[in-house]
Formats: sequence, structure tokens, C-alpha cells
Amino acid sequence: MTFKSSWLQAIQTGGQRFAAGIDVGSQAVRLVVLSQRTRGCAPLQIEYLSSIALGAGVMAGTEIADRQAVTRALRDAFAGLPRECATHALRCAMALPASATVTTTVPLTRLAAQSGCADDGGHELAGLEPAVMSEVERMAGLERHALAVDWFVEEAPSPIRSVRIAATARQHLEARIECAASAGISLSAIDGEPHAALRAIRHATTLELEPHESYVALWIGTDGVYGWRIEDDSIACEMRYPAPEHADLADALRDLSQGPAFDCALLSGEVDLLDGVGFSAADVGDVLGCTVLPFECAALGARARQLDEVLLYEPACAVAFGLALRGVVE
Repeated sequence: MTFKSSWLQAIQTGGQRFAAGIDVGSQAVRLVVLSQRTRGCAPLQIEYLSSIALGAGVMAGTEIADRQAVTRALRDAFAGLPRECATHALRCAMALPASATVTTTVPLTRLAAQSGCADDGGHELAGLEPAVMSEVERMAGLERHALAVDWFVEEAPSPIRSVRIAATARQHLEARIECAASAGISLSAIDGEPHAALRAIRHATTLELEPHESYVALWIGTDGVYGWRIEDDSIACEMRYPAPEHADLADALRDLSQGPAFDCALLSGEVDLLDGVGFSAADVGDVLGCTVLPFECAALGARARQLDEVLLYEPACAVAFGLALRGVVE
């Protein structure tokens, strides 16, 4: 199965786009549904939030050990979906663990030259697929028939227009598709968890920080801590821990602190997992020398109805929010 540039299709009815993101984490299944009016610069609207706990042994690291339990959790997560969302035949995206996903960003001009198509955003972009698949085979070390691939053209030229590509072995995707299908859910896309979380954080900074203000974005998942230093709306450097080049998490974080001063770091993901490496949010701030703010959905969109106040302030909702976000803004 190959997902192309329309990887997360927002449902449009009556001038309003709806999109959903699903995060199957180590501790819970989280669901975020967003909407946005299609005309003008309408604000995001948070339609629905849900989190269903997963019992011990359901997940084995990044693998789904108990598919029936995940299926039940997905059904429960969607059980309270408002009628307005459900009647739009909502399509959903689910993230994959970072360790199961390879991602890259390739200049659009390079792929366009390889494909002999225009790079102006026109219908010729469909001709990029052969070049994209060749790039995926090279970076994943697998033949294309063994891969599930998602790609899209980034709209913002930072500093040049690029194509973001994500790929995973089919077996990882098929496990999630099977669970979703058993729960009556149609998936339309894949994305790596860290990149979905980063998308959510970058959106949050447009509302909470001054334009072009430098900051650090952090996401904690089952397979480690991911960090990005953002300067002038571009990624200046990034890190991952554990990694051979880092003795400990503090050493990895110091890589992000090199360069011009920044005022804050935004922290997302399953923050309690920091305890496993003897760290806390306060320790992160001490190493980086800045204030650490948790990611929160609460300030990122109007609320269509009464929502779970705990989830509105839950940093672990970043992945699901990031998945849904792309569906309504692109």
C-alpha cells in the first residue's frame, strides 16, 4: 500500500474540513479530531479528544502484542465521537513508532529533475512518484513492494521547497491497519510519531511565541527522546537519545543548547518516561538553561463543545494533534 501526497484527506462538507489523528502509544490510544472553515483565516476548532488506557502487555515496545485489545481501545476512543464528525465519513491517520519509520527530506527540484516534471505545484507533481520510490528504496534498503510510503510537498520554502518522505516496512503498517479495520476505522496515512509531534509543537509556537523566536522542541516516546532546535522557523539542529554519540540524556540535550540563546523549550510526549533515565522536566530546563513549557491543546483552537479538561493539558496528545492538524491546514 502506498500513500501519496494526499496522505491525510480532510473531509469537506459545508465549507468545513474535518480530520482526525490517532496515536497508539505504549500506555494509551489517543484520538484528536480538528476542524477548520475553508474560507478566510478561520481558527482551528477542537471537535473531540479521547484517551483509552492500554493494559500491561498490550504493547511490546513498539510492537502491538495484543491486537484485540488495541481494536477494543480504538472502538472505545471513537464511541463518543460527536454526530457532526461521524456523519462526515471521517478519514483518519495513525502514526508509526519512530524506530519503525525512516524519514527524509529531499529538495523538490532534485526529484522533479529525475522525474522530468514541473516543480511548480501543478498536476505534474503526480509524476514525482517514481523518483520518490527510488529514494525510498535507497534509504530503507528494501524493495518498494515491501514498503508502505507516504510523501508530500512542503509548502513553505525553508530555505527551499522540499518533499518530505516517510516509509515503513509493510508489516508494521499492516498491524495497525488490521486493528483499525477491525474497529471499523479507515486509515488513509502514515507518519512518524516524532514528526507529527514536532508539527504540533511548531503550530503551538506560532500562537505562544514571538515570530522567529528561537526555541527547542522535545518529544518523548517509547524508543527515546527526540529534540530539535528551531531558529527563524527552520530546524537548525536535531538530536535523538539514546544514540552512540551521547553518553547520557544531558549530553544529548547539550547539543541543542549550542548557538544563539533561546528562551524556552516545549516538551511533549509521555513525559513520565523521563523517570526511566533519572530525569525530570526540571532537569531538562537546567541542562538547556531555559524555561520548559508542556505542550497543551487547550490554547490551540476554539472548543466546539465541552471537552475533557485533563486531555486539553496532556503533553502526550501532541502526536494525535499533529496528525489531525495537517489534515485541516494543508
